[in-house]
Amino acid sequence: MATSDRSVAGRVQRSTPDVLRNLRNTRVMVFHPKDADGEMLVQQLERIGCQVVSLWPPLPDLPDTVDVVFCAVRPDHASMRCAWMGGEPPVPVIAVINYENPTVVDAALRLGARAMLVSPVRSAGILSSLALAKQAQAELRELRRRVIRLEQKLVSVNQITEAKAILVRTHQVSDDEAYRIIREQAMSKRTATEDIAKAIIHANGVLTHVVRPGR
Repeated sequence: MATSDRSVAGRVQRSTPDVLRNLRNTRVMVFHPKDADGEMLVQQLERIGCQVVSLWPPLPDLPDTVDVVFCAVRPDHASMRCAWMGGEPPVPVIAVINYENPTVVDAALRLGARAMLVSPVRSAGILSSLALAKQAQAELRELRRRVIRLEQKLVSVNQITEAKAILVRTHQVSDDEAYRIIREQAMSKRTATEDIAKAIIHANGVLTHVVRPGR
């Protein structure tokens, strides 16, 4: 390849979004009958550079080595259920449907599909559905992580609030002073304020339990 050609190829590669660059070597499981649609799907995925395994019917459990699933949804298999189907599948799922009727679309949604391909399958649409499904799954995973972090933060805030209330009540200090005590304890012990708050709450619970029987 000439120097100018390599330079152009390099610029194209750098300008390609990560979601598209990362499609190469994607490990794809295709659950589809061995028909014209199934063959077209496998051939196009291999042209994209994916590592493809094709099976039918779907496996009850997904191997850990799968990144994306394409799954045929047929009226006569609409009630088929596997452990990985529904809710939030562990990997992006793309439904391949041959009829756009309410039963089939509902089955695809219950499958947990992030995108759909409609029969007859053509080369156009496979790359975009693969990219969209992976992007949607990545965004959902990031949103889930943010929710978990926010929930943990809320728990920590509630614990610190409860610990401050205990110090205010037991040591007759202000709310600001109670927080200063917690923060200084955390700094001196080189730990998080949440840990000190939990220790205060635990100690208060133990003392309350000990004192009550003697009343």
